Amino acid sequence: MNMIRLVVIAFTLLAATVATASDRYEGYYYPEITSTEEFTRVIRNAPDSSKAVRVSFVTNLTISQLKAPESPRFVFFAKGDDAKHLNVIALDDEVFSTLFRARALLAQMTSNMRNNDFFIDQNLEFSATFYDFLQFMEFDTLVISDGETWAHQVTLIRN
Repeated sequence: MNMIRLVVIAFTLLAATVATASDRYEGYYYPEITSTEEFTRVIRNAPDSSKAVRVSFVTNLTISQLKAPESPRFVFFAKGDDAKHLNVIALDDEVFSTLFRARALLAQMTSNMRNNDFFIDQNLEFSATFYDFLQFMEFDTLVISDGETWAHQVTLIRN
């Protein structure tokens, strides 16, 4: 009987640890994940990426936002030991009032990224998307949220 209790307690602790590790940003930076999708396309093998590349990418996005005359309406930040979890969180009640508006922002990010020298040099300016760019930088997840009621997680899968 004691052995069964010990196994149940051990299993419960293990399950709690796994859940905490995967959900540690939920409820802190954004609400519970309400929808998910997987992005599995690898349009082309890219050079190895690193934490420094991902942090620099997020820093440059933030600098660009802060240079604009208007205040940012959403923030970008990377989390995790290797900065492999990109988060895009609304700062007001209108910009991401729906997932559709959030997807429109991602489409706009695609347009902005296509003007990037990397896309042009790789002849990807007409075919690659923002998700492809995240794949190149070896992000594992993207969470986009209104910061209040919903959060959408994209899992980026590389083969």
